[in-house]
Amino acid sequence: MTTFCSNIKKALLLLVVTTGMQACKLDGIPGDRYTDAAIWKNASSVDLYMYGMYDQFKTFSFGQFPIGYSNATDALTDLEKYTSNTTGNGTVNKLAYNPGQVNATAPGISFWDAAYTNIRRINEFLNGMQLYAKITAEQKVQYEAEARYIRAYSYFWLARINGSVIILDKLPADKSMARSSEDEVWNFIASDLRFAAEHLPKERPAAQEGRATQGAAYGLLARTWLYAASIAEYDNKQFNKDALTGVPASKKTEYYQHAADAAAAVITSGVYDLEADYGKLFTNANSREAIFALYYQRPGVTHQLDYFFCPPADVDGGGATGVPTAELVNEYEMADGRKFSWSETDMAANPYTNREPRFYATILYNGAPWKGRTINTTPDDEKEGYIDFKVATDPRKTVTGYYVRKMLDETNKDILVQGSNQPWIEMRYAEILLIHAEALTKLNRISDAKISLDKVRARVHLPGTAAATPETMMAAIEHERKVELAFEGHRYWDLRRWRKAHIVLNNVRFHGHKVTANGNGFDYTEVDCDKENRYFPTGFYYMPITQDEIIKNPAMKQIQGW
Repeated sequence: MTTFCSNIKKALLLLVVTTGMQACKLDGIPGDRYTDAAIWKNASSVDLYMYGMYDQFKTFSFGQFPIGYSNATDALTDLEKYTSNTTGNGTVNKLAYNPGQVNATAPGISFWDAAYTNIRRINEFLNGMQLYAKITAEQKVQYEAEARYIRAYSYFWLARINGSVIILDKLPADKSMARSSEDEVWNFIASDLRFAAEHLPKERPAAQEGRATQGAAYGLLARTWLYAASIAEYDNKQFNKDALTGVPASKKTEYYQHAADAAAAVITSGVYDLEADYGKLFTNANSREAIFALYYQRPGVTHQLDYFFCPPADVDGGGATGVPTAELVNEYEMADGRKFSWSETDMAANPYTNREPRFYATILYNGAPWKGRTINTTPDDEKEGYIDFKVATDPRKTVTGYYVRKMLDETNKDILVQGSNQPWIEMRYAEILLIHAEALTKLNRISDAKISLDKVRARVHLPGTAAATPETMMAAIEHERKVELAFEGHRYWDLRRWRKAHIVLNNVRFHGHKVTANGNGFDYTEVDCDKENRYFPTGFYYMPITQDEIIKNPAMKQIQGW
């Protein structure tokens, strides 16, 4: 085990870190005792503890935050439908149908407690390192950069959910602290990430795979400024009158420029590139497209994505937790770039023929090849065929006529025994290109925006966009983000930052396609996969702070409206 401690390869895995700490006699040191000599006596001990800081990222792996199930936020949108109607596997449906269950006592979507636990640990680490660590000044700066990257990630999620939160850049002398303005929070995140980008290495050796780099810092900085700019443009205090929420509209151009600059730093770094094969990049542990990722290694460190999302014939008792909607399937273009339409006779007759490559890499449809068999989603197939939503409480079958393919491992033939080990790519190069395109569009640099957008399309052999105005470019960018980033946990948050969620996700139902055999062919019938309306009240743009925190902290007021 001592040898194992000196050869940790996968830095982001809690189990690896925990096992290593136990073997190296660090398990008895509580997280708040950073002055202990065992922590600070040498660089290797500090480095091992830094590995432990990455624990928080597993909370978000495979899009499982905030409901606790993978792909949960995409299932709050028009991309995906959870198949269960019970608390647990079906909690995401209940939240979509009944927003009234969200309140300050039980926010439903909250990261507050976990975030501030992470932030406290990071601040204690930074304080202890400066006071006690027997390492060089250069090492201290690099560890500070790494810690501030991790802190920025926690604050990014707090800002996404609550907007206005408490800024803690050091250990607090007083536990009674007020919220800072949302604009101050976004700028605080940016300051941490600028420092991280300045001092983190451009690349890591293989033994440090999965740890933050300069590219990861610039990438998260680009994402941060895009969110702040979007709030500045689209919010305008329309949905919440809290004095501390929102970003001044006067800052939108500045923030879009910051987003474009940070994205450009990643693009021009020469470190990252698009993989030629879109489908294979998600199971590739050495992808040049991965800017920041969590890595897994059998047999000790695995996850359960395949178990929960594969077609049910793949594994006993599992599969089909969430399935693609017709709305997502319809979004994929034809291979030649034409928009797919059920009103086109040739397309409607063979809807799964000649679609663009991302469709085949993302969706399992009736007739799709998979693990040596042909997927049959007709109701005639008892194991994998279509079933109406709510007929069974937890059917483990498709309620839309589709299954997820993206990120699943087709070579995994014994999921229960092997588990899953494909990486979770938290940030990849294609997202940076789309951030760059969106920021440039908002700066009215349409021709430059097209270059970045069309790189994403060219990878899957699609023609460049015909968009020529800011409005048509934004429509093209939204389309690309839907199909390129499907099941990566972006859609819900995009609709929130664009302030479109109360339109797209409110008083609506989403759909599937029931496929039935008809002679040598098939009929396709659009079906309601929700059976009741979904709702997104405008109050959801700023979720409540947990009431316990308000009681414990008299200086903090609840976000207005909650």
